[in-house]
Amino acid sequence: MPPVPRRFGTAGGITPTDIAEARKELGRHLAQWRAVAGLRQVDLAKLIRYSRSQIANVEVGRDNTTRVFWRNADAALGARGALLAMSDRVRALVQDFQAQRDHARDQGRQQAGTSAPPIPPVVPCPVACGCGLAVVGRWTTREVRALREALRMSLRAFSEHLDMTIAAVSSWEHRSTPALDEQSVLDQALTTADSHAKARFWLLLDNPEDPIPGAHDHPATTRRPTATPIHHANRIRPAS
Repeated sequence: MPPVPRRFGTAGGITPTDIAEARKELGRHLAQWRAVAGLRQVDLAKLIRYSRSQIANVEVGRDNTTRVFWRNADAALGARGALLAMSDRVRALVQDFQAQRDHARDQGRQQAGTSAPPIPPVVPCPVACGCGLAVVGRWTTREVRALREALRMSLRAFSEHLDMTIAAVSSWEHRSTPALDEQSVLDQALTTADSHAKARFWLLLDNPEDPIPGAHDHPATTRRPTATPIHHANRIRPAS
């Protein structure tokens, strides 16, 4: 696989298609190394302690997984650093894309003559509710669990993905609301998730009254929605 071009600052820049194609190419190389090793997807999954479905998603470019995954897969398949290096190049491409987007946003603010602080990462609303762009205003136990399930990650894999301890992430899912600096870590994880994961995240939070298994919820007699109503983040609330 040739080096992934890092084109931030050049004409045309990096597009989402560039990232999608780079992930697909990386996935194809994983499948090739696995075939050479004579392993099925389920065999590799057992060796590196991930699910077979995650292996399948990675091989078709649908999963934005962790560096730990690639390090373990590289070792299990005897790739001698080749797969890990490829994954690092794709990760660098994604980081450049994010820098490019942030730079364009800052330029837009300067041209508009505003000094407003950076806004949280945004994702498109999946329903035609008229609310335009929507944001996660506050990460609660429910949103944290929804993001992990949307990424199809175990608690261990999700903790590694966020570069946090398992104890901290478990606490976010069951007891405590993440601190503000910790919430920025979750913002980043949502921003870098692929479109499939974002769609699953929306679906899991679409009905706040439907508890996500394992997430913290109030007793049935006093239950109230714990999910931030992100579909309607831009709507004006009526005066009380």
